[in-house]
Amino acid sequence: MDEQVTVGALRVAVDTFVGARDWYQFHTPKNLAMSIAIEAAEIMEHFQWLTVEESSALMRDPKQRAEVADELADVLIYCLSLANSTGIDISEAIQAKLARNEKRFPVEEVRGRR
Repeated sequence: MDEQVTVGALRVAVDTFVGARDWYQFHTPKNLAMSIAIEAAEIMEHFQWLTVEESSALMRDPKQRAEVADELADVLIYCLSLANSTGIDISEAIQAKLARNEKRFPVEEVRGRR
């Protein structure tokens, strides 16, 4: 489905959802940034104390995978809402950041390294 739904369409869907509930009054940059961090922490809870192998195995369990997918969706929904409320073009921001990272982390210097 990722190949068929655009970022723009997702932004519209989030805008419609938030607007219908009159939530833009609460969707300030500060509140949305905090919400992103909170939801990201909820993703981390699923993996806390697990080994690398256990965390991979967790994602093979359909119930656990669905729970992580829900939390990931929450993070992305808040990210899209933050983009909507601030007017940040996500595609432009990602492409610009990747271009900067290409210079910061040249493949020939960092391949296979942390």
